[in-house]
Order: sequence, then structure tokens, then C-alpha cells
Amino acid sequence: MGKLSYDLENKVAIVTGGSRGIGLGLAGELLAQGAKVVICGRKTENLEEAQQALSGGDRLLALSTHIARAEEVDQLFDQTMETFGPPDVLINNVGMNVGSGVVDADEGLWHKIIDSNLNGTFLCARKAGQIMRGQGRGKIVNISSLAAHRAAPFMGIYGIAKAGIEMMTKVLAQELAPFKIQVNGVAPGMVKTGFSKPFWSNEEFHDMIVKSIPLGRIPEVADIIHPVLFLCSSGADFVTGQTVMVDGGASVV
Repeated sequence: MGKLSYDLENKVAIVTGGSRGIGLGLAGELLAQGAKVVICGRKTENLEEAQQALSGGDRLLALSTHIARAEEVDQLFDQTMETFGPPDVLINNVGMNVGSGVVDADEGLWHKIIDSNLNGTFLCARKAGQIMRGQGRGKIVNISSLAAHRAAPFMGIYGIAKAGIEMMTKVLAQELAPFKIQVNGVAPGMVKTGFSKPFWSNEEFHDMIVKSIPLGRIPEVADIIHPVLFLCSSGADFVTGQTVMVDGGASVV
């Protein structure tokens, strides 16, 4: 990571899905920037591993949370405020997919993917918006995906959910702008994380993906972190309702 500063010293930041992948990388850089960080995830063992990896001391709080359940989202924000104070930043990073078409998907799978991605983002953003509105400031960044813009096999329901998140980003930006709250998104293509490893670890599939990316490589987590943290910073005070494509140019070909 570079030595870029984002003016996040002592800011309170919540990162959903912060125990691994992009979320873990974001939490680590937020701590390096001097922020107080709350990470959440569903699996306690993953959160414990993340705590050890991050070594955030008393500036890190890890909470087991199912973000598609409103009562658990309330607990997440209540515990954040009790420990660190009201959040300045929310990064909605949770994402999950089970490879399936849409036509043959059963209803249970549809609900599972929509709940984890779209409904969970809504519940967290709603709660953060209510709190931030009262304090007259805040940043919300939603992690979307290239799949929201380009239909792909086995990514249908996931892409639909992420497309919904991008419209939610615009709507929330409009609603919260009078309160000096900025709501933006970042949409990566495939990133080298455990989430996408079944794809990029296959040599043939890896080469096919790289050929579709003008910059000629699959991005690392670090490539996503800096655009997200810019949107969390005071440098983005006049940017709202936008989703930044961080895909190496894949969406323009």
C-alpha cells in the first residue's frame, strides 16, 4: 500500500464483511490511517482470525452480525456507538453468491442472495443514514460489482442484487445530500480474493478473464482500497451518487 493520507484520523468506520478479502484489506488500511474500526461478519472464527491479523488493539471491534436481520444491524450500530461513538463512515462490503441461473433458481436461493447483498446493504445504510442525518455529516460507500452492468453465467441473481445497490446509492445520495452526507459506490471486476478463487485459480479461466481486461491483469485487493478510501475522505465532499468502476477498463470494451 502507498503512503497516501485520507484524513481519517479518529474517524469511526464500520466495514461489513470485514473479516476477509476486500473488507479485511479495507479494515487494515483504515486502522493504518488512524481510524477506529468496527468489522462484522457472520462467522465468529473468521472474525477472530481477522482480529489477530489486523492487530488493531483498542481501535478495533469485531462483531458477529447477520446484516439481513434488522435487530442484529441495530445491535451492530448500538455497540459501535457505545464503544467508539457514532459512525463517520459505513462501508457496505458484504457480498455473496451461489452460482446459478435465474430461470432455474429456486426461491430459497433467490432470497438468500438478495438478502445478503441487497437487503443487508439497505438495512445498514438506513441505520447509518438515520444516525448520520442527526449529526449532519457522514460517508456511505457501497461495494457493487461489474456484474451489475454485465450479465454473466452463474452471476445472475448476484448481478441483479448489485444493480439494485447502485440505484440505492443514487436514491440515498439524493435523500441525504441536504444533511451533508455523501453516498457513493465502487464497482470492481473480479478481484483476487478467496471469494473469486475458484475462477482465477483455474489457468484457462484466468487467461480468459485477463484478455477481457484492457489493463491486462486481475486486480488485487489494494487496487480497490484506495478508491474506496478516497470516497470516505474529505477529498470527496462534493462527490455523491456515483459508482466508480474499478475494473481495469473491462466495462468499456
